[in-house]
Amino acid sequence: MRWRRLILPSFLALPVLALLLGLGTWQVQRLHWKTALLAELAAAQAAPPVPAGPAPAPFAHITATGRFRPGAEAFLGLEVRGSTLGGALIAVLEREGAPPLLVERGWAPFEGGAIERPEGQVTVSGYARPAERRGLLAPADDLARARFLTFDPRAIAAWLGAPEAPAYALVVVQPGPPRAEGGFGQAPAPARGPLPDPQRGFPQPRNPHLGYALTWYGLALAWIAVFALWARRRWRDA
Repeated sequence: MRWRRLILPSFLALPVLALLLGLGTWQVQRLHWKTALLAELAAAQAAPPVPAGPAPAPFAHITATGRFRPGAEAFLGLEVRGSTLGGALIAVLEREGAPPLLVERGWAPFEGGAIERPEGQVTVSGYARPAERRGLLAPADDLARARFLTFDPRAIAAWLGAPEAPAYALVVVQPGPPRAEGGFGQAPAPARGPLPDPQRGFPQPRNPHLGYALTWYGLALAWIAVFALWARRRWRDA
């Protein structure tokens, strides 16, 4: 009779335990994936740049030489620096003997600012930014003001008059110290220096998954302890 009083509660408690353990295991898998990704990014940044091809690996270290097409510019994303609203400036790099290339030159304000636009031949280097998948709830692009909120290289290249450009962008990286953080986690707008303001290094995504895994596994142990104490009391009362 005592065991019968624990059968139904056990069947109700097991799915919760399985869910907590499953979430912890999922975070362990995410930890291994993120660790490998960070290692790949570090290796790509340390490797010498190679000429930008038609389809480089995501975040590969690449370089390209050409001339920026006058007037072929658009903005990607929204970022507030200090009190200035801006985004990543996308330009079209005309290359001799190769298709044009989308180049993400760096952050620039939507309005104002002395943006440098080189007229001669330039060489840029950085990493290959792959296309993003547009989410169901993603806001629409503001084509009237040349502002894109999702990185769709095909759509951006077509809008800029370069539909033959490959489906990625070269993100310019300027070696140097990390950018100082401003209020609300945003970097301040550059008071001096040229615009646009390029990236200082390759992407460095956070890797908090070990803490998440320990949290879920800890909750699973706590669930086991709580159920054991409750079952012990129910057994004793029976």
